[in-house]
Amino acid sequence: MINIVLVEPRIPQNTGNIGRLALASNARLHLIYPLGFTLDSKGIKRAGMDYFNEVDLIKWDSLESFWEENKINENHFFFTTKANKNYFDATFNDNCFLYFGREDMGLDNKILQENKDKLLKIPMFNNARSLNLSNSVSIAVYEVIRQLSYK
Repeated sequence: MINIVLVEPRIPQNTGNIGRLALASNARLHLIYPLGFTLDSKGIKRAGMDYFNEVDLIKWDSLESFWEENKINENHFFFTTKANKNYFDATFNDNCFLYFGREDMGLDNKILQENKDKLLKIPMFNNARSLNLSNSVSIAVYEVIRQLSYK
């Protein structure tokens, strides 16, 4: 199973879209608190439509509590614009964890420093600073599916 890990997301519409993606791709969605919204917000409902109630969703009080249950190993990948390695150069397996940070700041620098060998980026051009969070998650999830379908 693909595990999508959203660390402190801030925009409900992104999380709603990602929830719908998780359901469609048979992935599990992990939400690391604090969130910038409530799960009953209008934005989640609009973007996630009626799918969000069916999402395999696990809520975590903190990243530390998440890591107590899901120890970091070679199956954990951290997406950031600060990485040197492109996501399509990584080898994913069927129990991977794909981490994405807050829309306004990405993953915390301490997380990036502690996991330097697990950082991945989505290449961008024309001085673009970042992609929309739900687009980034989609790109990563479907690369995992592509790789797994050829194994």
